[in-house]
Amino acid sequence: MMASNYNAKEEYGHQPGATGHGGAGTMTNKKPDNTAFKQQRLPAWQPILTAGAVLPAFFVIGLIFIPIGVGLFVTSNNIKEFAIDYTGVDMSSPCYNCSQSYSWNSTKSCTCSVPFALDQPFESNVFMYYGLSNFYQNHRRYVKSRDDSQLNGDKTSLQSPSKECEPYRSSDNKPIAPCGAIANSLFNDTLELYYIDPNGSRTAIPLVKKGIAWWTDKHVKFRNPSGNNNNLTVVFQGTSKPVNWRKAVYELDPSDSDNNGFINEDFIVWMRTAALPTFRKLYRIIQKKANNLTPTLPRGEYILEVTYNYPVRSFNGRKRMILSTISWMGGKNPFLGIAYITVGSVCFCLGLVLLSIHYRYGKRNNSAEISS
Repeated sequence: MMASNYNAKEEYGHQPGATGHGGAGTMTNKKPDNTAFKQQRLPAWQPILTAGAVLPAFFVIGLIFIPIGVGLFVTSNNIKEFAIDYTGVDMSSPCYNCSQSYSWNSTKSCTCSVPFALDQPFESNVFMYYGLSNFYQNHRRYVKSRDDSQLNGDKTSLQSPSKECEPYRSSDNKPIAPCGAIANSLFNDTLELYYIDPNGSRTAIPLVKKGIAWWTDKHVKFRNPSGNNNNLTVVFQGTSKPVNWRKAVYELDPSDSDNNGFINEDFIVWMRTAALPTFRKLYRIIQKKANNLTPTLPRGEYILEVTYNYPVRSFNGRKRMILSTISWMGGKNPFLGIAYITVGSVCFCLGLVLLSIHYRYGKRNNSAEISS
């Protein structure tokens, strides 16, 4: 064992021959301080991976993940979902004429009726979504094109929106409310659902338009400017509607002051941008009647009445309507269940492989160590 000479003065930068007043022999010492942390003398623990510790871990993970994955997968498959495309790309589509003739500059709406059938009844509450494809709400400039202060009811931002809203910041020398590209591209198709009775008559399905937005968005992030909320025409006086809108923000729902202006729930839902180019957003809720044993949507024939206001041909997009039930885990999504089953199965199979290797070669290694 070799002994090393230690000099406390050398530890703190005092080298032999060095002067303390910046003389010619002064040298900068880069040696770390003599502490447990810098000299790596802190107590440490390193696991020793043996067969007795690793094999049970693989089997336990497999036995836990596989049942959870099966439960999630079965729950997802029990969720009923129906989707219908009403873009009108094919000539045989009922909305073909609307898709070919309608644009943002159109002054009149185009309506079309899309028939479809449900092969199985939908129980409990049914959620109605609209879906868009090839629409990149995650584009950086698109996501930034908004003024959160204006949406929160700030009067200064109402009259002088953020520069992030350009080129949808002003129109006709008036500030746009709400400003920005996100608000300008608001989805404005109107969807109505009818059930065709066996006698051929149509029954309108009641659609609930409130309760579709996040509570925090509705009551915290979005607020109308201070003033008389029942007279939003005065509150938004001196502002202009977005370029692609056919009506002002205070006309989104004039019959309900609690769902008009910036706190309109259809508007709030749209302003929460999607992460992927193919997405769906909640449009309406079909509530099940209390103490009613009949399904919310019985099996049979239906008609979807579409007021075609949202053109998608310019970006090769597609539009669809989705009906879905939910469970405790949300909407239909088999990925999580498949992921759990896959991870659990891989761990369990690896455990079996390692167990067979240990059983076959473990005794041989032990006997070799004993003989040596």
